[in-house]
Amino acid sequence: MTGTLVLAGTPIGDIADAPPRLAQELAAADVVAAEDTRRLRRLTQALGVTPKGRVVSYFEGNEAARTPELVEELVGGARVLLVTDAGMPSVSDPGYRLVAAAVEKDVRVTAVPGPSAVLTALALSGLPVDRFCFEGFLPRKAGERLTRLREVAEERRTLVYFEAPHRLDDTLAAMAEVFGGDRRAAVCRELTKTYEEVRRGPLEELAAWAAEGVRGEITVVVEGAPERGAHAVSAEELVRRVRVREEAGERRKEAIAAVAADAGLPKREVFDAVVAAKNAASASGS
Repeated sequence: MTGTLVLAGTPIGDIADAPPRLAQELAAADVVAAEDTRRLRRLTQALGVTPKGRVVSYFEGNEAARTPELVEELVGGARVLLVTDAGMPSVSDPGYRLVAAAVEKDVRVTAVPGPSAVLTALALSGLPVDRFCFEGFLPRKAGERLTRLREVAEERRTLVYFEAPHRLDDTLAAMAEVFGGDRRAAVCRELTKTYEEVRRGPLEELAAWAAEGVRGEITVVVEGAPERGAHAVSAEELVRRVRVREEAGERRKEAIAAVAADAGLPKREVFDAVVAAKNAASASGS
C-alpha cells in the first residue's frame, strides 16, 4: 500500500494556536518535510515533541528537486508530514508541487487544519466575507503590479493579499490608483502576535499611513468593486475607471462602453465626463 501525505497547519503567531493533532503527527511521521528546519526545531521544542522520523528541508529553492524523493517515499508506504513556517502548506508556501505529484501517483493526501492568515484577516477586516478571492503576493515591479491590479479592478468579491512590509506603501498607493482612493480596505499586521494591529479605512488613507513605515507580517483585505448601479458614481470615478482600462490597453471607445455598462449608465454620460476632464486639464495647463 502507498503511504499518506499530511499537510499540517502551523501557528501564524501564537504557539498556543497549534492544533492538538500537529504534535501527534510530528511524533508519528516517517518523514517530516519542513520549509525551515530551524523553525521546525523551535516548534517541536515548544510543543514538547520529538519527531521519530527523518527531517528534511522542503523550501522554494529545493522544492522541484526534493519532490520526486518524497513521492518515492510515499509510494513506498511512508507517512510524510509537510509543514511550512506558518499557516497551511500550499497557500503562498511550498506544497502544491508535492500534492500534485502525490495525487498523480494515487497517494492519499490529508490535512491537519490549522491557523490561516487569509481567513483570520478576512474575518477581522469588517469587509464582506460571503465571497472572496485570495491573490497572494503582487509582483515586485511597479508596472507588473499595476497590470495585475487592473485585472481585478472590477472584481466584486473581497480581495485578500499578502505583502512584505517594505513594499506595503507602494502597494496601497497602487491599489488606490487602480481601485480608487475611497475603496475600503484593512491592513492586518502581526496577526495573533503581541503587537497585532488591524488598520481599517479608505485605500488613500491607508497608503498615507503606510508611507511612515510598517513592520511585521502583513495581510491586506480590500473591498470588492461595487455592483452595477449599486450607487451613484462620481464623474471623477468614471474618468479614473476609463483611464485604468486605457492604460491596460483598451481603446477609449471600448473603455467608455465597459465603464458605462459596469456603472449602469448611458455611454454618453461617461463620454461627457471624460471630455470634461480633458478640457479641464487643458485649461489648467494653459
